[in-house]
Amino acid sequence: MRSYDPDLTPPWKKSAPVPEIPAEHDLVVEEVATGFCGAVIRCEAGTVTLEDRFGKHRVFPLEPRGFLLEGKVVTLVRPASGGPVRPTRTASGSIAVPGARARVARAGRIYVEGRHDAELVERVWGDDLRIEGVVVEYLEGVDDLPAIVAEFAPGPDARLGVLVDHLVPGSKESRIAAQVTSPDVLVVGHPYIDVWEAVKPSSLGIPAWPAVPRGQDWKTGVCRALGWPSDNTGAVWQAILKRVHSYKDLEPELLGRVEELIDFVTAP
Repeated sequence: MRSYDPDLTPPWKKSAPVPEIPAEHDLVVEEVATGFCGAVIRCEAGTVTLEDRFGKHRVFPLEPRGFLLEGKVVTLVRPASGGPVRPTRTASGSIAVPGARARVARAGRIYVEGRHDAELVERVWGDDLRIEGVVVEYLEGVDDLPAIVAEFAPGPDARLGVLVDHLVPGSKESRIAAQVTSPDVLVVGHPYIDVWEAVKPSSLGIPAWPAVPRGQDWKTGVCRALGWPSDNTGAVWQAILKRVHSYKDLEPELLGRVEELIDFVTAP
């Protein structure tokens, strides 16, 4: 007697196999049936919990072909280790290095314009900067940038990167930046009046950053337009910062510039 394959499904109707992916902490996936997209925060027997960019949690069964990873169908499975799972990537999107020690600080530095800028850079790139040994310091404005650069005395083994707000053609900031000509200094900037604008409105649950008339304090005008407390912009900023979980919450105009500075300062 002939031996037949018990599966009588025609070959052209069979589903192609999909990879099984461990549901590691911070892995970002999309649930096929609902379209809910979020990062893995918990994986238990038979279920996985996702958190979206607004902090909302949803629990889904670990069903075959139940999720999309970078647009491709996958099957999530419980991680092999029974212990707590570790993040696979840093907030900046880099591959995480579990247990890595902070490197001894380099002579080079990155200067950013303002405390809020420094806090945002630390929030997203902090892990990367510690591994690379790069220290970030904040400036109280850039009016004296040429003198600050001269005092730092940059060189091939002590490069300096500077991140400037509102660095657009014709601005005061662009004229100041043009005075810095050392090959061991890189001055870059984003187009926003304030680094608050570098946070995506969708991450904050607002349709857009409001336009503020010239001559009016930008932060105060924004708070009033959005109904936020305008008498304590520091507290408002901390609330904004808490909504930034990774690079996905930031505009590319800032992401590219910070990555450029890190590469410049750490280049051999």
